Amino acid sequence: MRPLAAMRGWGRRLRASRFMALLRKEIQQILRDRQLLKLLIIPPTIQLLIYGFALNPDVHFLRLGIVDYAQVSSSRELVSALTENRVFLAVSHPRSEQDLARQVERGELTAGLVIPPDFRRRIAEGRPADVQVFIDGVDANSAGIANGYIQQMLRRFRPTGAGTAARPPPVTAAVSFLYNPGLRSSWFFVPGVMGLVLTLIASLVSAVALVREKDTGTLEQLLMTPASAWEILLAKILPLFVLLQGDVVLALLLGRTVFGLPFRGNLLLFLLLSGLYLFVGIGIGTLLATVCRSQQQVLLTAFFINVPMVQTSGAIAPIDSMPAFFQAVSLLNPLRHYIAIVRGMLLKGVGLEALWPHALALVVMAVALMAFSVSRFRSQLS
Repeated sequence: MRPLAAMRGWGRRLRASRFMALLRKEIQQILRDRQLLKLLIIPPTIQLLIYGFALNPDVHFLRLGIVDYAQVSSSRELVSALTENRVFLAVSHPRSEQDLARQVERGELTAGLVIPPDFRRRIAEGRPADVQVFIDGVDANSAGIANGYIQQMLRRFRPTGAGTAARPPPVTAAVSFLYNPGLRSSWFFVPGVMGLVLTLIASLVSAVALVREKDTGTLEQLLMTPASAWEILLAKILPLFVLLQGDVVLALLLGRTVFGLPFRGNLLLFLLLSGLYLFVGIGIGTLLATVCRSQQQVLLTAFFINVPMVQTSGAIAPIDSMPAFFQAVSLLNPLRHYIAIVRGMLLKGVGLEALWPHALALVVMAVALMAFSVSRFRSQLS
């Protein structure tokens, strides 16, 4: 009975402590702040939906112009092979390749195809039939995809009735796509957007809340109480942490219900590591609150911090495609490690045995950011 009585006594002292009084005050203040609650629910939902649908590297219905000098069944089969998967849409049939080149130059077409008059004869004889392709390279992403798709289809093209001269390629490959068999681009982008949204919300909400306290003078009033600086800050951080964990669950539900994103990992571990990253975001926000004097300064300063974090995190562009210098710099980016954790747990179902380097990096960054920002904020309060 003594341990139980000791625990009850400890619980009564905790409920009567200054920290719990501050915590209750902060919770009541947050619940009365409807603007803050809307900020924690509406923007993450809208951002996740917009980014999830809008960020799509796949291209469809590229405008294709065709000059078919052969006018035979095999040339029409080639055009059909290029347009059947909706990557290209045949919208123009100019009379000459000069007209075709002018249409590409004016931006009316993304690509142009010229089929020579001897196309059928060369195919029947087993000789390569040269075709000419114009591609508008202004949009490098679309141009690269268009070129790759055309090259792939030309290698695979086998017209009917070509005879034995049209030999199959010497090597064939059977390719299996793991973790994302449907190659759905949203499965790549949505986990990155989850980390992006949590970074923006955690840093901005915590920074704005603390700066607003300084603007209204309530921090000075709290300093006149017997509570210490760490009790004041911890009482402000914990309610925000709980609300931000709600954003984690909200993002997970949206990814699952709207985009069909799988969840193959351990939910408890996912929430634990997400909570660790939230402390990183709150640490960034607390640090912003120490260098900014107004909410406008917080928003402007956060822009110069969050944008480089997003660009070097792998949320939008793969890290392997970056220059070597930025790949090395991205190791200091907490968002990169969190996105690796989200994608690993949601898509691959891996656990801490594979993700421990990223988890360790988040622990170090969370401790360093929180310690530095809290120490700096405490010195300002003093």
